[in-house]
Amino acid sequence: MTGFARSITNHRLFKRAIIAVILLAGVLAGLETDADIVAAHGPLLRTLDGVVLGIFILEVVLKMAAHGRQPLNYFRDGWNIFDFMIVALCCLPVDSRFAVVLRLARVLRLMRLVSALPKLQLLVGALFKSLSSMGYVSVLLGVILYIYAIVGVHLFARHAPNHFGDLGLAFLTLFQMVTLDDWRNILNLAQGAHPVGAVVYFISFIMLGTMIMLNLFIGIIMNSMAEMHVELAGRQVSAAPDAARDELLDLENQLASAASRLAEIRTRIGCK
Repeated sequence: MTGFARSITNHRLFKRAIIAVILLAGVLAGLETDADIVAAHGPLLRTLDGVVLGIFILEVVLKMAAHGRQPLNYFRDGWNIFDFMIVALCCLPVDSRFAVVLRLARVLRLMRLVSALPKLQLLVGALFKSLSSMGYVSVLLGVILYIYAIVGVHLFARHAPNHFGDLGLAFLTLFQMVTLDDWRNILNLAQGAHPVGAVVYFISFIMLGTMIMLNLFIGIIMNSMAEMHVELAGRQVSAAPDAARDELLDLENQLASAASRLAEIRTRIGCK
C-alpha cells in the first residue's frame, strides 16, 4: 500500500492533474462572484466544488499513506501543512458562522499552485528569506523619503499644494514618484517655485529612490534565490538516502511476501 501510494503521488501525471484541479478551483472561485452565474448554474458549481474538495482530500490521504507506518511525517513539510489547512477550512460546515471563512478558503485554494510547483516554492522561499535584508533597505528608503518630503514641503508647498501642501501629501507624492507615475506633471508644477532646484530635487530623488533602491531590492532577492538553490540542492542530497532506504524496505517486504507465497506453494505441492 505504501509503495502504491508513493508511486501515485510521485507520478508526473498525478502532479499535473492536481495542478489542473487547482486551476479549476480558481475558476470556480471567480465564477461564484457573479450573482447571475450562481443563480443560473448554482447546483453545477456546488457539485464541481464538491468534486474539487474530494480530490484534494484524496490527495492528502494518498500523501499520508505514502509515509507508511509514520503518516504524521506528512506534516514535516511546511507546504503540506499549508495544503492541509486549506483543505480543513474547506471542510467546515456551510452556515452563517463559517461562510466568510469558507469563501476565503476557496480563494486560497489557488495558492496551492505554490506548493504544487517547485519553481514557485523557490520564489516564495527566496522572498521570505530576503525579508530581513529588505527591512534594512526599507528603513533606508524611509529615511530618504522623510528627508525629501521635508525639503519638498519647504520648497514647493506654495506652488504645488496638492502634492507638497503638508508632510503626508509629500510622502504620497514621493511614493508616486518612486513608481514613475506622472512625475513630469508634478515637476512642471514645482518648477514654478524653483526652476533649477526642482529639476535637481526630482532627478536626484528618482535616481536614489527608483534606480538605486529598487535595484538593491532586486539584488537582495536574487541573492536569496541563489541561497535557496543551494539549500534545495542540499535537501535533495540529504533526502536521497532516506528515499533509498524506503525503497529498500519496500523491496524487502515484497521479497518476504514472495517467499511466504513460495512456501505456501511448496507446501501444497508436498501435500499432493
